[in-house]
Amino acid sequence: MIELREEVRPPWPFRLGGASMDGLLRRRGAALQRLMRIDGEPVLVGIVQPEADRVLFAARAASEVAARAGIARMRFATSVDDDLRPFYDRFRSDHLIGRSVRARPYLRVIRRPDPFEALAWAICEQLIEAERAEAIERRIVARLGRRCATTGLRDLPAAATLAATAPALLQSLDLSAGRAIALRRAAREVAAGRADLSAPDHERAWRRLRAIPGIGSWTIEMLALYGQGRYDQLPAGDLGYLRVVGRIATGNPRARVSEDEVRAFFAPYEGWAGLAGVHLLGKGAS
Repeated sequence: MIELREEVRPPWPFRLGGASMDGLLRRRGAALQRLMRIDGEPVLVGIVQPEADRVLFAARAASEVAARAGIARMRFATSVDDDLRPFYDRFRSDHLIGRSVRARPYLRVIRRPDPFEALAWAICEQLIEAERAEAIERRIVARLGRRCATTGLRDLPAAATLAATAPALLQSLDLSAGRAIALRRAAREVAAGRADLSAPDHERAWRRLRAIPGIGSWTIEMLALYGQGRYDQLPAGDLGYLRVVGRIATGNPRARVSEDEVRAFFAPYEGWAGLAGVHLLGKGAS
């Protein structure tokens, strides 16, 4: 068994976040732990921040290649390497988010270590409240994820596993019939390599996925922001944005606007709409 450690000096203020509600990322004392698979090989990654300017990553795997890949994925997920000074300099005096940018420069998007995970969970979260979606995700992990006998941690089911899962089983975990079918079809596209979520040309995979009934712009934008690191993408159809933009635009706390109106509202944040949204809502952030 290989044990690998890397120390990271974040280029911008950073605070290590907490555990995830789906149970995949767990807190053990001061450390976070996550089990994942790299080409089928289990990798256990631990993260701790002993000082403000030091973040330590440790991985345990059967090979050094897998251990390094696991650390790389968690560095991506935590956004620890992102230098947000361009965003700070541009928007620290913004009339809407400037106060948050100045007060919380460390705020950032907390991503998923695997883009397929972001896609799968976005499908699960369509059109339902967060608590119910999180419960469905925990059931999927418990029923289909693989468990580490040493730590008790589980990982996300592989795309190939979900591709072979009957929609009826997914429905038994409280996923609707339409979303169960969409999840399996998306998993098949990813498992077969027809939708390569890690390829530099993100848009090509997005077009492939958009051809699946039940996968629309919101799902793709969640994949882009939380699974592919695209700060320029914003899940504009999110109810939180429909409401907050409606309130700001009209002064009516109960007002909602359209998805297109949300996009127009965030147009001044071109290139950074996803992070601007995090500051406006404080959602999905550390």
